[in-house]
Amino acid sequence: MAKTVLVTGGAGFIGSHVADRFLAAGWQVTVLDDLSSGREENIASDVNFIRGDITTPDAAELVKNGRFDVLCHLAAQIDVRRSVLDPVYDATRNILGTLNLLEAIRSSGHDTRVVFSSTGGALYGDFDAPPSGELNEKNPEAPYGIGKLAVEYYLAYYGRVHGVTTVALRYGNVYGPRQDPHGEAGVVAIFCNRLLDGRAMTVFGDGEQTRDYVYAGDVAAANFAAATQDLPKTGRLDARAFNIGTGIETSVNTVARTLQKAAGVDTPIDYAPARAGELARSALDTAKAQRDLGWKPTVSLQEGLERTFKFFADRRATAVA
Repeated sequence: MAKTVLVTGGAGFIGSHVADRFLAAGWQVTVLDDLSSGREENIASDVNFIRGDITTPDAAELVKNGRFDVLCHLAAQIDVRRSVLDPVYDATRNILGTLNLLEAIRSSGHDTRVVFSSTGGALYGDFDAPPSGELNEKNPEAPYGIGKLAVEYYLAYYGRVHGVTTVALRYGNVYGPRQDPHGEAGVVAIFCNRLLDGRAMTVFGDGEQTRDYVYAGDVAAANFAAATQDLPKTGRLDARAFNIGTGIETSVNTVARTLQKAAGVDTPIDYAPARAGELARSALDTAKAQRDLGWKPTVSLQEGLERTFKFFADRRATAVA
């Protein structure tokens, strides 16, 4: 019998890539998504799609009765700016929604492994020089990062007290096909659309602020590795957390210039005032994921940006046709 996985947020940018990775490995895949930001067109035809909200009793019943081998939990409020404007909404979705699912697993008594999509740059803050390791001090600047850290503490609790197997993946700035312009790496999608429109790309500040850009396909592979590797149960916060990135600092200017080359155009770059509270530098040390999960990124920034631009260009061409 095929193993089973529930991917919350599986109609979204990252979640749909995760669902595809499990499907390719022969798993039975169920996607739970309320389509508030995801697209039904992102879901493969072989996937069992359920439209629903992770905060509801129906979602809890799905998890409790589904007795899935793995829960890949990606459904979340992903906009850092919205978390600042409405922290209650952010906490309701990202903390209480997750607790709803964890309680369902606890009450089911089934050994469902939880692979949680956390955050890297937004978790560690801007106090230590990158690359950040899992044991670095946690200094989230916005409610979004605070919520992710809170969930990690809850995961440690459920592992320690209730024996739930949990893994937290702390992503760098994920980019790739199907990307939404609102996440941490939304700049890539925004730049692609600007280039296709023939409009200038806007860079805030001097453009030398850095991020760790990791391709969505590599993130999907990390989820699969976290779901399938034999890992010891532990309740310690950082013991079952893994940075998922490239370990490479890439400036916004570099992203813009690389996309210009991919598009074959010389669209100008406009510089705007820096945004308050923005991290200056960010990159993740991924040695632990390479050692314990057998995972490492395989797609270079240039190749990934070329693939991403082609996706947006092809989608634009299809829409016009």
